Amino acid sequence: MTQKIFAELVGTAMLLISVIGSGIMGVELAQGNDAIALLANAIATGCMLFVIITVLGHRSGAHFNPAVSFAFFLRGELTFVTFASFVIAQVVGGVLGVWAAHIMFDLPVLQVSQTLHRTGGAQWFSEILATLGLLFVIFGGIHVGKKAVPTLVALYITGAYWFTSSTSFANPAVTFARGWSDTFAGIYPGHIAMFIVMQLIAVLIGHFTLGPLLDE
Repeated sequence: MTQKIFAELVGTAMLLISVIGSGIMGVELAQGNDAIALLANAIATGCMLFVIITVLGHRSGAHFNPAVSFAFFLRGELTFVTFASFVIAQVVGGVLGVWAAHIMFDLPVLQVSQTLHRTGGAQWFSEILATLGLLFVIFGGIHVGKKAVPTLVALYITGAYWFTSSTSFANPAVTFARGWSDTFAGIYPGHIAMFIVMQLIAVLIGHFTLGPLLDE
């Protein structure tokens, strides 16, 4: 159990290092071109997801996402203690990953995001669809073969950066952690709650719709 929790912490930390670090580097290299910065962010995040899911999937299932853990809990595949432990590890790992990225780029470790544009009905709806799509990919991938999941998730998130108005956070731990980085990938802390609510609504929708669609 300790190894599973540690795997969730390390994997989520690595995910946030990728998200925040690639956002910082992308902005530095893009010279004001947000499209290039977003492309760098998407590619780096997708690559990191492929790596951490492949390497740590055998240990914890490679959730790195409270919404995913919640979905498995609702399906009876996680006990409440395991679910709660995973969520705590994911949140802590996410924040540690943000801090590590700040240190790596010689920025103040403790920050509060001032990124104000990540809010509103369109982006909230986007988070429902983004999270629901992620669950579709994960559980559909498990159904066809677990070895397909790392590739499917990596491709989906890379694409979802571009086809969703919210850039597809689809992860409460990632959403919370990004609130404490005043960089390209940040989100104003006052806007975090609604993103997380939408992500959890998506899990509930998925619980009642994806099972009949994907399960035998």
